[in-house]
Amino acid sequence: MKIIALASRNPVKAQAALNGFHRMFPDQQFTLQMATVESGVRSQPLSSNETLSGACNRARAALQALPQADFGVGIEGGVEPHGAELSAFAWVVVLSTAGIEGKGRTGTFFLPPAVAELIQQGKELGEADDIVFAQQNSKQKNGAIGILTGNVIDRTALYEPAVILALLPFKNPELYF
Repeated sequence: MKIIALASRNPVKAQAALNGFHRMFPDQQFTLQMATVESGVRSQPLSSNETLSGACNRARAALQALPQADFGVGIEGGVEPHGAELSAFAWVVVLSTAGIEGKGRTGTFFLPPAVAELIQQGKELGEADDIVFAQQNSKQKNGAIGILTGNVIDRTALYEPAVILALLPFKNPELYF
């Protein structure tokens, strides 16, 4: 059984990570362990590069926190300005103890102006969502994407394909290394 060290205690991220590993490697068994680690970036990353850096830092820190693990997974949500608008997305980084690294990014969607304004005032996306949409702890549930799509796509469904994309080098090592 392979151990996945997830750099989060968020159940949405845990489900997305497990789903992605199971879909890419259906003949293997995985168990997930969670660790609370720092991202090394702002609590609300404000660019794609900063968000990717946070995901990399979290994946490394997860492997350090749980040295028995085979993989470290960092999932970092971020936002990025596009003129007057603000887009939201997440980066996923998977690291192995053998030094293999894979990266994948979720789809991108644009936030309503009221949410974007709160983020520009210093709030995290989850906190801004809770204020604008009168929710509680939405980042551990369906998140902005779930709220905005009426749960057609929730956070797990948004993150899972990015986990799969981050696993491409593990599925095809002969093509990447």
